Amino acid sequence: MSRTPEGSAAVNPAQAAAARLRVPLVSLLAALVAASAVLLGAGSAQAAGYRYWSFWEGNGKNWEYATQGPSVLRPDDGTVQGFRFAVSEDSGDADQPRRAPDFGAICADTPAKDGRKRVALVIDPGTTTDAPDGEKPPALRTACAQVAPDASSAEALAAVAKPLRYDDSAMLCAISGYPRTGCGEQVSGDSGSAKPSEPAKTSDGQDKGEEGDGGGPSVGLLVGIGAVLLLGIAAVVQARRRR
Repeated sequence: MSRTPEGSAAVNPAQAAAARLRVPLVSLLAALVAASAVLLGAGSAQAAGYRYWSFWEGNGKNWEYATQGPSVLRPDDGTVQGFRFAVSEDSGDADQPRRAPDFGAICADTPAKDGRKRVALVIDPGTTTDAPDGEKPPALRTACAQVAPDASSAEALAAVAKPLRYDDSAMLCAISGYPRTGCGEQVSGDSGSAKPSEPAKTSDGQDKGEEGDGGGPSVGLLVGIGAVLLLGIAAVVQARRRR
């Protein structure tokens, strides 16, 4: 092998050119990865949820998100139902009531009565994290409503947790006066600010977070990331052809 005057190994001109090319290529790929991460992070930061009372049914051991709204559902005697105030994007990530649906424990001091039914209720106003600005959530509580046999869940709730507040579309906004204002407002994930809006509802009026809004990056954002990556790949290919 030939030597340079300094005694070091001679470098093939093609190898030298390839070595010089690797540095900008590596830098380019690193920049593309960083840009993608920033864009994906921006999409996640803008995820939005809704601040509202979700409605739950106890199945004996666990909670299940109710498929009917409280004004429509007419629970049987011995039913346990829950209400939880929190910020969530939709029913899939909604926070459950933080008390087990135990009818025996909740209605232990309310004896059965002819011509009436008992509905156990868990009313969970949530945490300070989900509370509107300037408000403090009251303590979680349980109640045993004893109501007429054909009473709805909303009527059972009204029997033990007045005052209730509804909006013009009959969406439940407040239980026992909490929160004082607002009703299903949208809360941006990056700043915590809210703007008037209401969650999407099922066909029977049950409120839930607006599906398709919020969790991840938008389609446009993903398309933009893809375009950036394609441009980077094209640049790499073109650079290799010039060797």
